[in-house]
Amino acid sequence: MYPKAYIEFLIHFHGDRDYFECHEVLEEYWKEIDPNNKQSIWVGLILLAVSNYHHRRENYLGAKKTIAKSIAILKNEKNKLLPLGIDADKLMYDLLLRQKAIALGKPYDSYTIPIIDPMLIASCQAGCIDRGFIWGSVSDMNNIEVVHRHSTRDRSSVIEERLEALKRNTRFIQQHIKKGNE
Repeated sequence: MYPKAYIEFLIHFHGDRDYFECHEVLEEYWKEIDPNNKQSIWVGLILLAVSNYHHRRENYLGAKKTIAKSIAILKNEKNKLLPLGIDADKLMYDLLLRQKAIALGKPYDSYTIPIIDPMLIASCQAGCIDRGFIWGSVSDMNNIEVVHRHSTRDRSSVIEERLEALKRNTRFIQQHIKKGNE
C-alpha cells in the first residue's frame, strides 16, 4: 500500500530520529520514481527531515531555509498527504508553528508527523521494534553519531565513486581532445 522507503523514512523519523537516514532513504526512492521533480511530495518530506536535522544541531539558518521550502512544497502537494496517511491540515499547522519557533531561535524538540492511518502506524511500530527503536521516542541528544551524522559517517564509498567518475570523465575528455587534434 505504502512505498517501503516511505515506511523506512517514518521509522527513522519517529524511532531513532535519524533525520540524515530519513533523507538518504527517501532521496533514493524519489530519484527512482520522480527524479527531476524538485517539487515532489517526497522532496517536501525530505526537507522536513533535513530541517529537523539542522534545528537539532542549532543550525537555525539551515533549519529556517529547509522548513520554508518544505512548507511550500507540502502546501502545493497537500492533496497527496492524505493518501500517505497524513492529516494534511494538522501537518501544515504544525509546520508553521515549527517555522515560527525556528525563527525565534527556540530549541529543537522532537516532532511527530500526524499519521492518521492506524495500519501505517502499526507497520512503523513493528519496524521500530525490529530495529530496537521505540516509536515516538524523543531525540537522544547525547547520540553524537545521529545528531552530527553528516560529520561522523563513513564516506569512503562516496569518495571512491566520485574518483571513478572523475577518471571516466578524464578519459572521455582526453579521447575527445585526441580526436580533435587528428
